Amino acid sequence: MLVVDDEPQIHRFLGQALTASGYEPMRAENATEGLHLAATRAPAAILLDLGLPDLDGQEVIPRLRAFTAAPIIVLSARDGEKAKVAALDAGADDYVEKPFVLGELLARLRAALRRAAAAAGRNAPAAVLQVGPLTVDLAARTVTLDGSPLRLTPREYDLLVAMAHAGAGRVVTQRQLLEAVWGPGHAEDAQYLRVYVGHLRQKLGQAANLIRTEPGVGYRLISSD
Repeated sequence: MLVVDDEPQIHRFLGQALTASGYEPMRAENATEGLHLAATRAPAAILLDLGLPDLDGQEVIPRLRAFTAAPIIVLSARDGEKAKVAALDAGADDYVEKPFVLGELLARLRAALRRAAAAAGRNAPAAVLQVGPLTVDLAARTVTLDGSPLRLTPREYDLLVAMAHAGAGRVVTQRQLLEAVWGPGHAEDAQYLRVYVGHLRQKLGQAANLIRTEPGVGYRLISSD
């Protein structure tokens, strides 16, 4: 369980409670650390404070949602309806006001985990992604183009998968791709994308136009020209 909060007493309190409940708590004291741990450690759930020192938690939620489906439970002293609605609309699964009752928080956490498990069962990702002539076998980590294998580096493969997961015709923003493939610390490094997209297009050869650039926004895979 990832706890993103800048209050040491919250970490002490929740750390003990989560450990006693059989969870392994991970500690982040700001948004940057939280995004990094969420991307690299894949927590089962995220407890997120809104009043972080480096970035407002309301802005962190959509960044997390760009690469993780883990339940996000907001912990905040902001008790206004507007803050709750904004957090839930941004992608949070629940909103708990500080100060909170530990038993209720743990119950909400268990409920969020059950919902996530049920959703994962209903919406299990396809073992094979198909976009036009491109076929991505997620289990085997292989890609074929019109039945012929493409030799991709791990980064090229991850980038292609991130676009393919969105589906044909759907734009994936530069930030979403950078955070999904390279991590939150590289969210502004658009040059990485340009280089690796160029590599992918070279390997696609005559099918390079399957990757469509949306200037200033991101990229999309298209099933045909």
